[in-house]
Parts: sequence; structure tokens; C-alpha cells
Amino acid sequence: MLDYFTLEIDKIQPSQLYISKRKLKAVQKVFDPLDTDLGSFGVIPIKELNGEIIFVDGHTRALVAYLTGMETINVVWETDELDWEMYEICVQWCKEAGILSIADLESRIIPHDDYEILWYKRCKDAQQKLAEERKKQDKIKE
Repeated sequence: MLDYFTLEIDKIQPSQLYISKRKLKAVQKVFDPLDTDLGSFGVIPIKELNGEIIFVDGHTRALVAYLTGMETINVVWETDELDWEMYEICVQWCKEAGILSIADLESRIIPHDDYEILWYKRCKDAQQKLAEERKKQDKIKE
């Protein structure tokens, strides 16, 4: 059983610039705000990164919760070791774009094809650049 807890939705910093309209519609179809056993919603992973709490995943579910008037959501601390340096980059992009809470993503719902280009491709390119920088650093250390 996940060790989840409740947190105010507007206290969590997004790490994603856009929401896919297709993913949003899919979540809206199954989401039931009255479902108390977490069946239609699950828990959303979060992480404390550089002194603030960020969404690790679940931005679409969090936006649906926000759009239905929910003020709190069930969250769980992310325990997997992910590429936190990449998350720092994503959070910085969000801040530069004025995305400081899930509410700010309401105006950034885009068609899925655009989402793949504007978000997935941007992340993939940034990950590749980060990997190249890490390789250079490793060579310097040798």
C-alpha cells in the first residue's frame, strides 16, 4: 500500500510546460471526484527539489482535479532515483514561462501532435544535451 497523504494542489510546482488535449480528455472520461478509494485518480508522485515541492508526474490528473474544483490531491513521495538534474531544467522552464501552479497549465492545453513536438522533443533534446555535457565532465575528471 502506498504511503500517500493530502496536499494543497496549488502548493506544488509543475515540471511540465504543456498538457496534451488527448490525454486530458482520456483522464476526464474516467475521473470521478467523488471516488474516495482513489480508483479513478490514484496518487500523484511529488519530490522536494531545491526546497520546493514539484510534480514528478500526473500533471494531467492534477489539472483535471483542479478543473473540477478540488483544492487538495493525494500525493506520494517519489522514491525512484530519476534524473533530478533534468527535472531542475524542466522546473526552470516552467518558471520562465510563468507556470507556478497547476492552474497555470489550463491555458497551455494543446493538440497531442503539438505536445509531442513542443514538450517531448524539447525534453529529449535537453536530455541529449545534458548527456553530452556529462560525458565532457567525465572526460575532464579522467
